[in-house]
Amino acid sequence: MIRRLLLVLALVAASPGLPRPAQAEEVVMGLSQSSISISTNFSGSDILIFGAIKREVAIPEGDLDVIVTISGPSTPLTIRRKDRRMGMWINTDAVEIDRAPSFYAVATSGPLTEVLSETENLRHRVSIPLAIRSVGAPETVGDAQSFTEALIRIRTENGLYALLESAVEVQEQTLFRASISLPANLTEGDYLTRIFLAREGDVVAQYETVIDVRKVGLERYLFTLSHQQPLLYGLMSLAIAILAGWGASAFFRMVLRQG
Repeated sequence: MIRRLLLVLALVAASPGLPRPAQAEEVVMGLSQSSISISTNFSGSDILIFGAIKREVAIPEGDLDVIVTISGPSTPLTIRRKDRRMGMWINTDAVEIDRAPSFYAVATSGPLTEVLSETENLRHRVSIPLAIRSVGAPETVGDAQSFTEALIRIRTENGLYALLESAVEVQEQTLFRASISLPANLTEGDYLTRIFLAREGDVVAQYETVIDVRKVGLERYLFTLSHQQPLLYGLMSLAIAILAGWGASAFFRMVLRQG
């Protein structure tokens, strides 16, 4: 099925009836799904990204590389470091991050440092460290970079950040495909998906689209209630906790009596 879709995209890209593109190579792409619904039994999802390269000229010299990035909603956060002082672990230094994506994955057709030059990486902020923007650390913190590295390490362990080198398959410099896994602990919002075409480390074309990730059902109701009516949400949570505690206590009393 996917092979047929790729062939259709290739035929569309080669159609002479299309308007003349502004660049020599242009991306024509598709997604296995453009929206994801987060419900109570959501356990993650795999996104298949596939497409073709539209050209009206001969294939340029040099190998074609493809880079795919998916970025979740970005939010500011504060990273704190704990040190042992007088027998207790307490927060000491802190670094503020201007914004960091809740999810970020980079898939490439080869090693990232080989398919994309450092200049282009800086320009398009492709690699994971460059996707995180820091406002600067206090003068008292001498190793501010270690805080960002700790954030990347923790989110990588939780499946939220991933560098997938050689995960993009390119066929005859015209068709490409890649699969990226999204974990169960996704943040609701728009997930920006970018496609970069590169030759000899330089970006020659790019394309952007959005994957819509939304909560549905009970998840949607609880999320909306907690944000729009926090007092009611807190009272409901307290009532549920009390009922759960009372129910567990009653169950154990009944078991002990029967024993």
